[in-house]
Amino acid sequence: MNIVPREIPPRSVWALEQAGIHPLLARLYAARGVNGPEELDDALAKLLPPSALLGADRAAALLAEAIAQDKKLCVVADYDCDGATACAVAVRGLRLLGARHVDYLVPDRVVDGYGLTAPISERVKKSGAEVLITVDNGIASVDGVARAKALGLQVLVTDHHLPAAVLPDADVIVNPNQPGCTFESKSIAGVGVMFYTLLALRSELRARGVFDAATQPKLDVLLPLVALGTVADVVKLDANNRRLVAQGLKRVRALAMPAGLASLFVAAGRKAEVATTFDFGFALGPRINAAGRLSDMTLGIECLLTDDPGRADELAKTLDGINRERREIEGDMREQALMIAESLFDEGDEPPPAICVFDPDFHEGVVGIVASRIKDKLHRPTFVFAPSAAEGKEHELKGSGRSIPGFHLRDALDLVAKRYPQAILRFGGHAMAAGCTVAEEFFDEFENGLNEVAQEWLDAATLTRRLETDGPLNPEYRRVDLVDALHKEVWGQGFAAPTFSEEVEVVSQRLVGEKHLALKLKHQGQPVDGIWFGHTEPLPPKVTLAFRLDADEWQGVRRVRFLVEGAEI
Repeated sequence: MNIVPREIPPRSVWALEQAGIHPLLARLYAARGVNGPEELDDALAKLLPPSALLGADRAAALLAEAIAQDKKLCVVADYDCDGATACAVAVRGLRLLGARHVDYLVPDRVVDGYGLTAPISERVKKSGAEVLITVDNGIASVDGVARAKALGLQVLVTDHHLPAAVLPDADVIVNPNQPGCTFESKSIAGVGVMFYTLLALRSELRARGVFDAATQPKLDVLLPLVALGTVADVVKLDANNRRLVAQGLKRVRALAMPAGLASLFVAAGRKAEVATTFDFGFALGPRINAAGRLSDMTLGIECLLTDDPGRADELAKTLDGINRERREIEGDMREQALMIAESLFDEGDEPPPAICVFDPDFHEGVVGIVASRIKDKLHRPTFVFAPSAAEGKEHELKGSGRSIPGFHLRDALDLVAKRYPQAILRFGGHAMAAGCTVAEEFFDEFENGLNEVAQEWLDAATLTRRLETDGPLNPEYRRVDLVDALHKEVWGQGFAAPTFSEEVEVVSQRLVGEKHLALKLKHQGQPVDGIWFGHTEPLPPKVTLAFRLDADEWQGVRRVRFLVEGAEI
């Protein structure tokens, strides 16, 4: 592992400090590309305008007409946390803006697969709906949209995934990544796209005289859901996404949020009053996602839609139980998958440029999580496959992949599909995460194809794990109040949480729970505790560590401790 300190532009640090920002935060922000205090203004007025999002105005006109004509609307969601929050935002927002007939449908991961398919369009039509709205999917659903149109449905696609060469023939498409869209935040999540569509709809309804500025519904009540979906989908936290998340966090900390979110905080053992992006990404998000992985995402969406605290508690507890089951399945699968991955190369050798793992006993609901774990351990683009559980598709393998910086996973799949058209049946995704379906008989062909592309695209520098840090920590900043201040900020994908690095002295070390290394360290001559989760190898007396800051409580006293992320030995 190479531990590499980030560059810190001194002019940016100076500008931020002059604006009254704490010197430590100024340094951290500058290292992440923030040049001035205006970029840190998270006011709602600073959000990019909906008018900049291609298709939002036409979507607003379509929905305003549908509401005026009292049409029945049906939202078709994806089965992950972004899809679930986008669905809840759509249903809640449309009802707030006057729609009286709004229902939703979420595909079954096993039976339906991903996206709007022709059979789902038929189910929407059978339900009596007249307008079909996709959230967090649809940009690749050419056949599904065609079927919906043939059935007489109006179709609005809201999505954020990268489009293929051919777009679906929907009435309107709202997607910042579609050709011709100049919206600056290309990384906005599916839930963010739907939120923006609602902002455009509210503006259209004002123009039609349905509301005025004083009587219009407040859509900011949806921001806690927008924040959760944005963080859970691990999209890049550009300035606009950070504003959406910051606004959602403010409302959660003030306990102004849907009943389901409040219940999820309780079920996860977290305190909403001091909520962080970590809570969204590692506590609430996984509990919502678990429903789509192992059960029915309807449970997750219902939890986000209910206003009954008792019902919310019941659903949150159910989701917590499903998440526990998911962890057990994942743990067994992870061990097996890692054994298979490590069998692909001899001990002491470098892993192949890409990793593909399949076992007939794997569960398709957790292949993505397991791929992420292997990618983290071996630092290689990784796909994990499980047999499809859908009836009649027993010979198909469902795969989920996670990538490393410098390797665009969806583009790689596109190239593999061109070279080996019989191997990949379907694919889609982003740069860092993607999914595909492969015919079992062509699994080896897919594996060879992915390794070919990885061999061509990746060099030794990219294949070496690189951990960017914020350099040494001034000992005067090793304080609990500063730890708390850092935790309140919006960190995440593309705007990494602070990680420091420097040489420390290891005074003592011992194993805790057989899989974690507890440390007594000397940092610049002063004692501090540390822990390295999931690491068991002993450290030398002096070592350069990369670490994050945490506050540990013991007998009512809170102390700073280092959470070790890596070591350069």
